[in-house]
Amino acid sequence: MRKSQQLITYTMEKEKQLREHLVKLLHGGQAFRTREEILDGITLRDAGKKVGQLPYSLWQLLEHLRIAQHDILEFSRNPQYQSPEWPDGYWPQEIAPADQEAFENTLQAIAADMNAMVQLVQNPANDLFEPFAHGSGQTLLREAMLVAEHNAYHLGEIVVLRRLLQDWE
Repeated sequence: MRKSQQLITYTMEKEKQLREHLVKLLHGGQAFRTREEILDGITLRDAGKKVGQLPYSLWQLLEHLRIAQHDILEFSRNPQYQSPEWPDGYWPQEIAPADQEAFENTLQAIAADMNAMVQLVQNPANDLFEPFAHGSGQTLLREAMLVAEHNAYHLGEIVVLRRLLQDWE
């Protein structure tokens, strides 16, 4: 094998590894519990509870997580997408979900949008490093890491809030 072919093979293997690491980062569970584990068992009743002086309920955190993750996903795959107004468009005013269906729809949307982001990252046709033409320097790599970081932050808040609500270890 010629040296240039070896370099191409090496580069392709490293990019494949990077994509695999990003997927693991997006799914979580390496340094903390997975999203599924953290959200498992939250009830409609508990979703609307607030604790002490904390400014948000579980529902507000879940909705914020859904809205922000969807925003990043759509920005990454749709050049015509328009983000919500910051910050009001990213945080719900309602303390509790309207009903069980709204609660379940949010949980399902969080999972579906995460799966869509993972698919974007896994697709070798999507350049991880090429800045989006519709952005200001953002790349798919940056947006995937942003989703992972943002979700980890708010999932950590959910863990603390659930502990304060005393319904989770």
